[in-house]
Amino acid sequence: MQPDHDDTPGHHEAPVLEALAAYHERDELAFTPPGHKQARGADPEVRKVLGDAVFFGDVLASGGLDDRRGRGRVLERAEVLMADAVRADHTFFSTCGSSLSVKAAMLTVAAPHEKLLVSRDAHKSVVAGLILCGIEPVWIDPRWDHALHLAHPPTAEAYEKAFAEHPDAKGALVTSPTPYGVAADLQAVAEVCHRRGRPLIVDEAWGAHLPFHPDLPSWAMDAGADICVTSIHKMGSGLEQGSVFHLQGDLVDPAALALRADLLGTTSPSVLLYAGIDGWRRQMVLHGERLMSHALELAATARESIEAIDGMHVNDEKDFCAPDGAAGFDPLPVVVDLSELGVSGYRAADWLRAHHQVDMHLFDHRRISAQISHADDATTVARLLDALRDLARHRDEVSGGVTVAVPSPAELRMEQAVLPRDAFFAATEDVPLAEAAGRVAAEMMTPYPPGIPVVLPGERLTEPVLGYLRTGVDAGMNIPDATDPQLRTVRVVSSTGGTAA
Repeated sequence: MQPDHDDTPGHHEAPVLEALAAYHERDELAFTPPGHKQARGADPEVRKVLGDAVFFGDVLASGGLDDRRGRGRVLERAEVLMADAVRADHTFFSTCGSSLSVKAAMLTVAAPHEKLLVSRDAHKSVVAGLILCGIEPVWIDPRWDHALHLAHPPTAEAYEKAFAEHPDAKGALVTSPTPYGVAADLQAVAEVCHRRGRPLIVDEAWGAHLPFHPDLPSWAMDAGADICVTSIHKMGSGLEQGSVFHLQGDLVDPAALALRADLLGTTSPSVLLYAGIDGWRRQMVLHGERLMSHALELAATARESIEAIDGMHVNDEKDFCAPDGAAGFDPLPVVVDLSELGVSGYRAADWLRAHHQVDMHLFDHRRISAQISHADDATTVARLLDALRDLARHRDEVSGGVTVAVPSPAELRMEQAVLPRDAFFAATEDVPLAEAAGRVAAEMMTPYPPGIPVVLPGERLTEPVLGYLRTGVDAGMNIPDATDPQLRTVRVVSSTGGTAA
């Protein structure tokens, strides 16, 4: 394949991949981990399933891929190329997913007991960061679409108001784009932060592709954000857990960010993940605009064809970016509203997997979503369309089930009675769901996907939220992080007080 552009000196290189190839060419013999020793010790049945290439790529990063002192600068060169590719000042690779990357960013911007403005539609990894770091969140309410029962990123005005009320906040965090493909007005939010000399963190886990096509929403670095966290495995072609976080400007010390990442990260990073990130950067710099153009064309075809299926409506820019809606729209998440079909997203997803071996990206009480990427083609889209048409034909057998009691936006927001960290580490007890209203939660309850907690540690539980989760579980909602995923009981802060031993 010839590159789309030939004016990118350096980006033809892939330092990690090239160092891995050189490792094999030199016939290195390791008396080090990993213990499988280039597949020789791996179980034969495992080798049959995974293939030896996985094990051949699994070498030590230091003392294997590079020498023991890192003098080949393999990872450093790969990170420099990535930063250049996306117009950042610094880039850091992570093999612990964006869950680690966002925690490192948060702990760099705010110290324990300091305030950080956080959009309440944040992923559970952000809440985990609050618990681990001891940061005090100032919650920013998202914009709520009452008709669609869907949250969009908060406005810049909401951050302006929060800074006015909490001038001691050390910075802000916003999630954009959301898993549904809607984007915040990042430039306006960044300006609010920068007028106060405060940095903006963007959890852009779903936006790895954004820098590589002009018809996609503006990505965080171009919009002026200070730190951007991106999952390469979501909309890129890296491996699961591959993540990068980018930095620009002078509001955040790159050395401090590196120290926080080192504190939280593994001392045994996966070269396989590094190689996936490195190769994806080269692929996108050389071919990205063409690949993304093709993906956008496929998504447009899929959207038009699904819209023609009786009972299905594909949410589009007019739905999500109407007045008081989102500021930007990514069409690659093809979000299908099944309300007219009379089928819940949970039941539809289960039926599609059971009858067509098609796995949907996310699902809720009324929607399913198919995530189109540059890896898709006419064949995969045709299979998706066949499955959805068959679902429509079988609506009678898929419909029914428990109706989810979706609260109003006001009812969804609960009082943060105790800081998340204090509640999580408090002495706790498990109480029956029927007795949980009024108690302070000591756990997260997160419908997954997309992974945005409905309940946070420290929030005072209410009947509408508990009813929503109870009916949701009965309807097929998955809440894997609850102590009791079936919600027969709820973990709350002990009524006797005190902290856990």
